Amino acid sequence: MPDSECASAESVAAGEPASEAVETIPGDPAGGLVVLCDHASNALPPQYGKLGLPASEFQRHIAYDIGAAALARRMAAALGAPAVLSRFSRLLIDLNRGEDDPTLIMRLSDGAVVPGNACIDAQERQRRLERYYHPYHAAIARVLDAAIATGRAPAIVSVHSFTPVWRGRKRPWHAGILWDRDPRLAVPLIEALRADPSLVVGDNEPYVGALKGDTLYRHGSQRGLAHALIEVRQDLIGDDRGVAEWAERLVSILARLKDDPVLRVARRFGSRSDGNR
Repeated sequence: MPDSECASAESVAAGEPASEAVETIPGDPAGGLVVLCDHASNALPPQYGKLGLPASEFQRHIAYDIGAAALARRMAAALGAPAVLSRFSRLLIDLNRGEDDPTLIMRLSDGAVVPGNACIDAQERQRRLERYYHPYHAAIARVLDAAIATGRAPAIVSVHSFTPVWRGRKRPWHAGILWDRDPRLAVPLIEALRADPSLVVGDNEPYVGALKGDTLYRHGSQRGLAHALIEVRQDLIGDDRGVAEWAERLVSILARLKDDPVLRVARRFGSRSDGNR
């Protein structure tokens, strides 16, 4: 598909490679944790070109969560945990959104118009769901099913990153923990991070962890599995040294928390995004 053209199913179908939409890293299914990274990659399948954007836009947060993939891989390796990571940019389709979310395929992202998304038709939208979105969530479901089959419900840790500055304002947090109504993993994580006086840790900041249809709603809240979304500020994990530092910090905490008996049993708490109180 030429970068200047709008995407359609017909324009991208020819010559599509058999690229995998998802990366799955093996680990101990009985270990008590599964690591996810929804926005791991800034890559696009070749037939989409750059979606009409300059290549420089794919170095920005609009294309992926900077540092998150490296952090997720280090954490999974140190914990011996299975991990599932995206292979393509969130500009193609955002895997951390519900299928009916209007931001599933972004036409405008932080000031950047995305020409290749501007006028996609229903066929192309469905194609992206079937080719990239559904395989990612199916892979997560398989990993979770394998863990549950061991007799120990896994806790889910989703790794993201956020920009140091948003709309001209500096963000004070070093990290944030996002969660909905299930406190079993999120609250101990917040408490453990806040035990370090050098850190400013957000509780549902800089975002709120109650988004209907997102990854943790779908695989955590709906299945009754303990879960938390970890956001780390991007300037803190923009290089290997920062990634190593934050991986060590988070692994140390999670290694202690993962054997808590309250995490081992599926229990549904509902979701604020469903209107539950």
